[in-house]
Amino acid sequence: MSKLTELSAWLESRLPAVLAEHDVPGAAVAVYAGGEIIDHAAGVLNKGTGVEADTDSLFQIGSITKIWTTTLALQLADEGLLDLDQPVRKYLPEFKIADNVAAANITVRQLMCHTSGFEGDIFTDTGRGADCVEKYVATLGDVPQLFAPGEMFSYNNAAFCVLGRVVEVLRGKSYNDCLADHLFVPLGLTHAAASPYEAIRFRAALGHLTPEPGADPQPAGVWALAPSNAPAGAMLAMRPRDLVTFAGMHLRDGEGPDGTRVLSAESARAMRERVVELPDLGLLGDAWGLGWSLSEGGAVVGHDGGTIGQSAFLRLAPEHGVAVALLTNGGNPMAVYHEVVGHLLKELTGIELKAAPVPDPAAPRIDATRYVGEYSSSVADIVVSQDDDGRVWVERVPKGIFKELMGPQKSELVAMNGDTLILREPMQGMYLPHAFVGDDGSGRALYLHTGRADRRVSA
Repeated sequence: MSKLTELSAWLESRLPAVLAEHDVPGAAVAVYAGGEIIDHAAGVLNKGTGVEADTDSLFQIGSITKIWTTTLALQLADEGLLDLDQPVRKYLPEFKIADNVAAANITVRQLMCHTSGFEGDIFTDTGRGADCVEKYVATLGDVPQLFAPGEMFSYNNAAFCVLGRVVEVLRGKSYNDCLADHLFVPLGLTHAAASPYEAIRFRAALGHLTPEPGADPQPAGVWALAPSNAPAGAMLAMRPRDLVTFAGMHLRDGEGPDGTRVLSAESARAMRERVVELPDLGLLGDAWGLGWSLSEGGAVVGHDGGTIGQSAFLRLAPEHGVAVALLTNGGNPMAVYHEVVGHLLKELTGIELKAAPVPDPAAPRIDATRYVGEYSSSVADIVVSQDDDGRVWVERVPKGIFKELMGPQKSELVAMNGDTLILREPMQGMYLPHAFVGDDGSGRALYLHTGRADRRVSA
């Protein structure tokens, strides 16, 4: 029995049980190894209708879309139409943010590796027309600059919308048409949809949200985020088999399944090179390349995605020619990821995924003077405080669209490692680390970093 056949049998028997254990309504998995693909699905796509998930079902891939956007941009670089180290304004003269000096200096490469420095969680809905990305970029004029371009990493959705607009301008067509013409067609993808209007032709998963801790996941009232955020991951959906077909192209350094050159080998390899190191967060990997997250010392590259109640995971082991995709629609997907993707990667490559960080029950009390204060972004206002017993608290008050999805949350933080603290109790199945970085000039941290850098606004 081959290893893939053995793993296929394991998935068939184990996947339904692990979904039930973690309240995940439905999921689908695909594995690419040695040019072969296996896939399995279990559960339901929508608890409201009871439609079962199968291997041809479409799930949203969320921010994994950023790898597709980066690939589209690097195709333009291969053609000599785009220079990654030129300012964005060379291609988008109209690009504006609040800091005009930063806007004039931000490069295309910095968009790709989350180092452009402007606030990135901007989800303005600019309609459903083919010009929605263009209109979105035009709304960024008052978005603040958090740090100088290139200074550090801060995950940035808006930057990828700007990158998607660069692709549109240089191709002379909409972002969705660029996906179809330059990736779906050359890769031979048959179950991939760039919008709800295409996804409706297939069995499509609906996200599920948990109204309160311990409650059962319920069907979400909305299928997708705003189309204006498409290049960052608002609505691209596909079956896992098509996602690992795309991953296989990257593992073959840009060669499509039929030998077609989709991306140059140089560009495919450049995407996987370390560009910026990350704070000690334990969740996003060790470093970032162009689009890709790098983890396990660079042995694994990948990306996660999250939309409204849907979570997606893609991991590649380039030295082994292996890719694994897991797509889910609610519940506690992180637990499923660690068991399913972790088992598959270990069996095929010997690589063990780093365990998710957890708090130390015996963590000592600390002096939190450096950390206390108020931090803010367009997503939430955050207050870090320390009580008379020496316990450290973080309180989040969501803003914008996030206010509609969740209420205020107050959680305890305990010491983890150096200037990184961690939640004592899990939030959405994760013990989220909080890294305090920089200095405001008086010894206090300038940023609260959870993958995004939220800037201090008061002592």
